[in-house]
Amino acid sequence: METREEGKAEKILKDFGKRLDQFVVEAREASTRVEADLRKKYEELKSSAEKLKNEAENKERWKEVETALKKAGEELERAAKVAFGKRENPPSGN
Repeated sequence: METREEGKAEKILKDFGKRLDQFVVEAREASTRVEADLRKKYEELKSSAEKLKNEAENKERWKEVETALKKAGEELERAAKVAFGKRENPPSGN
């Protein structure tokens, strides 16, 4: 009966060993998949960061353009007032 118990324990340990080996294989595969997913996400984030940086630079450029256009508009308005505006003291026709 003792040999039977030893055989049973060996079978349990052998089965446990197979399951443990399978678990290690699956863990390695999962690790590889997770690593690949993380690399992909990293590249996506890197690309998004570059896009945001470019958009921010463009936004700054457009702010400069907007400021320059506003100044040009103010100058044009002043010129129009001088050219077409009413004179403060109109000449008397009498």
